[in-house]
Amino acid sequence: MRIDFLSIFPEMFEGVLHHSIMKKAQEKKAVEFNVINFRDYADNKHQTVDDYPYGGGAGMVLKPQPIFDAVHSIKSTSSADPRIILVCPQGERFNQQKAEELAGAEHLVFICGHYEGYDERIREHLVTDEISIGDFVLTGGELPSMTIADSVVRLLPGVLGNEDSPVQDSFSSGLLEHPHYTRPADFRGLKVPDTLISGNHKLIEEWREEESLRRTVERRPDLLESFELSDRQKKVLEKLKKN
Repeated sequence: MRIDFLSIFPEMFEGVLHHSIMKKAQEKKAVEFNVINFRDYADNKHQTVDDYPYGGGAGMVLKPQPIFDAVHSIKSTSSADPRIILVCPQGERFNQQKAEELAGAEHLVFICGHYEGYDERIREHLVTDEISIGDFVLTGGELPSMTIADSVVRLLPGVLGNEDSPVQDSFSSGLLEHPHYTRPADFRGLKVPDTLISGNHKLIEEWREEESLRRTVERRPDLLESFELSDRQKKVLEKLKKN
């Protein structure tokens, strides 16, 4: 996968892209990152990328020309038709299913805005996806872009090492993930559930499934509205509701 970030603050990406899973993904040749300062594409000597909004109002608006030219340049060197992603509060709410969808793409381009917003022609004529990471406002699109990219890259084949890891994550199965424990079995009087150290794999899987359902009911019951329960899960759910 190729991922390009268009930003006027490219230095913000240094820490995230060169550590942890993002760094390993590049070392494994699973992904290539490019951070492009779209100020370099401005057609004026001062490299201005924003201007006052027509009709007046507070703040500045990103001009279309630098971003249009930057995207055109990226497309000219791409072997695939890229998904052009605009991160903005008005976009589709990001979730694990969207991450899995984007993980199937060959090329992603994130447009990271600043100031009051974008010239609407960017949204109308360049963008394929508008994504929001939540109902709140950030200073710019860099942090949301890195968040989305991280969740996508970890799903690429071979990146995590254990192919089961992303499948078992919260939201991937449709439910929240079950609790985890490690050694020692007794830490200052706080003990690991007996089932997990029983060696009985069937009981362990049943315990994990039940705990996953329990957490979902307690913390995110809205997830169950679109989740298709098995017969066993329905029985577990009924027991949980009674308790």
